[in-house]
Formats: sequence, C-alpha cells, structure tokens
Amino acid sequence: MLQVPFFRPDITEQEVAAVSDVLRSCWLTTGPVTKRFEAALADYMGVNKVAALNAQTNATFCTMLLLGIGPGDEVIVPAYTYSASCSIIYHVGATPVMIDCAKDSFEMNYDLMEEAINERTKAIIPVDLGGVVCDYDRIFDAVDRKRHLFKPVGSVQESLGRVAVVADTAHSLGASRNGIMAGAIADFSNFSFHAVKNLTTGEGGAASWRSLEGFDDVDLYEQYMLLSLHGQTKDAFSKTDPGSWEYDIVEPYYKCNLTDIASAIGLSQLGRYQSMLTRRKEIVEYYCDRLRNFNVSWLEHFNENAVSSLHLFLLRLNGKDVHERNRFIVEAAKSGVSLNVHYKPLPMLSAYRKRGFQIEDFPEAYAQYENEVTLPLFSSMTDAEVEYVVDTVVALLEVG
Repeated sequence: MLQVPFFRPDITEQEVAAVSDVLRSCWLTTGPVTKRFEAALADYMGVNKVAALNAQTNATFCTMLLLGIGPGDEVIVPAYTYSASCSIIYHVGATPVMIDCAKDSFEMNYDLMEEAINERTKAIIPVDLGGVVCDYDRIFDAVDRKRHLFKPVGSVQESLGRVAVVADTAHSLGASRNGIMAGAIADFSNFSFHAVKNLTTGEGGAASWRSLEGFDDVDLYEQYMLLSLHGQTKDAFSKTDPGSWEYDIVEPYYKCNLTDIASAIGLSQLGRYQSMLTRRKEIVEYYCDRLRNFNVSWLEHFNENAVSSLHLFLLRLNGKDVHERNRFIVEAAKSGVSLNVHYKPLPMLSAYRKRGFQIEDFPEAYAQYENEVTLPLFSSMTDAEVEYVVDTVVALLEVG
C-alpha cells in the first residue's frame, strides 16, 4: 500500500546548492540574494518592484499600514478563506466585513460585496483560492461605482481615489487573467512562499503593486523596507560599505524581512517554476478526466480568459454532509491517502465567533465547506502516486 502525503515540497539539489552557497558566503540575512529574488519576481509578474518579506501575512499587514488603514475603517473580506486573510484587519485596528460565497462558488458574492461598500470602506481583500484568479473586472467595477462614497485619508488613498483592491495572492503565483499576471492585476498583491506553496522559501512572502499616480515605485518599495526593518534607513547589507555605518530610525516599525537563505531557495525554484506548473497541470487534468463521471464537482482551473497556478484541487462530494465528508477522509487515510479540507469558513472558528460572526449568516460558504475535500497536489508527485490517489477516491465514490 502506498502512503501519499497531502503535500511534499519540491526540493532538488539545485536548492540545496543555492543555500550552501549562501552559507559559505557568510551573508545570511537580507542581502544580495534577496535583492536578486525581488528583481526576478518583479520581472516574472510584469511589475516594476516587488518587496520580499517573511510571510504573506506580514506583506498584507505592511500594505494595510502603507494605505493608512486603521481604527474606524472597514475592510471587506470573504468568509471562505484562511484566517490570515482576515486577521491582519484586526492587526491594524480596522473592522472586517465578511461576505458570503456566491451560490456553488468558492468566490465572494460580488453583489453582496458591492452592497457592503460604504463611507468607512477602505479596502477589499479578494482571495485567489486554489490558484484561480478572482473576477477582478467585477471588483474594480464595483469600487468605481462606489467611488463617490470614498473618503480618502493619506496620500496613497488620495492617489487611488477609491477603495483599494488588496489581493490575497497566497495561492496564485504564476496565474493570470486576461493575459495579466497575478501581482499586476490588483492595486496591491501579497504572495506566500510558505512550505506548502507552489514555490517555497520555507517561510516567506512578497508584496507587489501597480504603479500609482504621483508615487515612484522605488519610494513605495523603500516604505515596505522601512516597515519591515524597524524603520531603519539602511539595511545591514548597505551598512557594509566603507564608512557607511550610520543610519536613522524614522519610526518604531516592525521586523519582517526575508533572509538570503530563504531567498536562495525561492530564486532557485523560480528558475524552474514553469516546469513545476506544467507538472501540476498534468496532475489536475488526470484528476478531472478520472472523476468527471461521478457525482462530484471541483474548483475549475481551466477557462478561456484565465490561467490558474493550480495550487489546490478542491473536490466537492455532491449530496454529502459534513459527517459523510469526514468519513470519506478517514477511509482515504486507511488506504494511505492523506486528504485535507480548504477551508473551514471563518465564522466557524472560535476567534471570529467570539467577535460576533455566525456561520448561519453565511449559508453558501457553509454549503461549499460541508462536502469539500482537497486532494494531494504537488509537483513532486510521481505518476504512481497520482494514480493511487485517484484509484482510492474512485473506490470510495463507487461505494457511495
């Protein structure tokens, strides 16, 4: 019997060698490799600058601060997402406004999203769940229609002149919509390079943005650097220049920079990322082909105007309830296949229940959750593992 984990990182000797080179260089923290990683990411996404940070959560946190969002402000977020999409709203003192899913969809109900925009709304955080890019045309149309309600605070908000679209692109590096890469679609985008992501640095993340009128991209980049390194005007690498020890602290900011050790892994992975995405596509196409005749549905990764990064294969066991879904996961585990669930909607979690959210107010999110299972999907899967996963799932579906 095979044992197929839910995830296994795609690490080769190339990454091992890259990390070894950094260790031998004796420069371990943020330095030249991180700067090369940022430049390579910007080139890949089609933007002018990218700021590498130590997590997607902190990338979004810094973006919220850069936008000047704080107490008294509201930020719209889907109810069907991981906590990191929402927790940073509390971190800056703002109030989250959760939106239910559209019927039979993992995306927000965009009509409800538009209705929720008011004078206090400062940002919307769409989530590219599973690597599928959201309908940003619909989102931008909504914020443009509500532009008359927007009350800007600070220069960045004034430049936008409307509610900011701050994408949670934790899953969607390499995805695109209408030929535009994730990272260049929303006003701001925040990526994750956590160990289970398509491209990993172990822990890590990055922020990207579309150029803003009246702002130099280098200046915005420097703001991220200040926010991520205590408000210090020089990073450690800059201070190695002869006589360049002196620095200033402009504000008592935060500590969330990315190291050269982590960046070496990411830069190495980015160099072979397209082949990793190709392997994911092969796996998803095989899953779809084998499962299409059963009473199941899945997050659709293939459509005419968008390309998915194929991060997660979300499968719905149509007609099943939570208990049947959970039994399905247990039975798969007995056969050596590890399944998962993405996600338990935020209003079901203690942190959000105690803040007044109730799952009864989000019936479509609950309907998506109650019969969802996520199949293993990673670029280092062997053909035997892929086939074994599907054979196991098919056998369980045939039993009913």
